[in-house]
Amino acid sequence: MQSNNRLIVVKGIGKVSVPPDLIVLNMEIEAIDLDYDKTVELGTEMVNSLRAAIVSAGHDGKELKTTSFNVSTKYESYKVKDDYKKRFAGYVCSHSLKLEFAIDMEKLSATLGAIAKCNANPEFSIRFSIKDTNAVSEQLLQSAIENATVKATILAKSAGVKLGTIQRIEYSWHDIHLYSDADVEIGGANERRDALMFSPVSIEPEDINVTDTAAVVWSIE
Repeated sequence: MQSNNRLIVVKGIGKVSVPPDLIVLNMEIEAIDLDYDKTVELGTEMVNSLRAAIVSAGHDGKELKTTSFNVSTKYESYKVKDDYKKRFAGYVCSHSLKLEFAIDMEKLSATLGAIAKCNANPEFSIRFSIKDTNAVSEQLLQSAIENATVKATILAKSAGVKLGTIQRIEYSWHDIHLYSDADVEIGGANERRDALMFSPVSIEPEDINVTDTAAVVWSIE
């Protein structure tokens, strides 16, 4: 790399808009019992019920992935005269799971309907994402460099100087969250069960819009 005190630094802004091609279904189940072993057993039964439900909707049972698992204690407050006390209310087994599959609204409807009928009755959220995140990241970086180059060319021309070679590129690597802004909410437990059992899902998620930046340093001739 040559030494040159005449430099120009330009921040390029990359922008990419892509249609989502992946459905991400996040689910939360919770089992409570006074006995530890029974709590874990109930939690396992709920997961098995959930797995059987997605299999009935056409998924491979192995596609249901655990993202977190925790067993904790629960206490409740009660009042004795003017004093508040706590007593043991049981163990809580919390299980977070994720199911990902290619966008298919008929399959999504079948999946949600099957989940609504199973005994697990999980809380869940539906998000839309991109399967090939690396390809999007590459497009984003290319867009940022092209944007920086256009800006640098204009600045150099306006200043009456000529751009030299690129001295360095400064970029902070980080995870890019590739999710559509489309939100899907279906009431409480009873409302959700009724809605999913009898209503087909008709959703057209928005494109995913992401931006990122990179600083490019040129020498000036």
